[in-house]
Amino acid sequence: MTSEIERIKILEGKIGHVIEYIGKLTAENDKLKQQLKELRTEKKDMEEMARRAGKLDEDLKRYENEREAIKGKIEAIINQIDKLGI
Repeated sequence: MTSEIERIKILEGKIGHVIEYIGKLTAENDKLKQQLKELRTEKKDMEEMARRAGKLDEDLKRYENEREAIKGKIEAIINQIDKLGI
């Protein structure tokens, strides 16, 4: 049978392990919090980039439409000049 002092030493050892484990969990939690913060910042940056890309896509479509309209007008002018026989 173990003596009371031996039982207390065993308990101290177990408490030491629990404290060490809590320390590891705390460090891991801090690391995860930092990663979460970084990921949120990255997400915000990606959302801004997606918004910009959407605007650029809209601009591109508008410019393509304008280009087609100008092309049509130029062709109409050329046709009118051709009709004049110049």
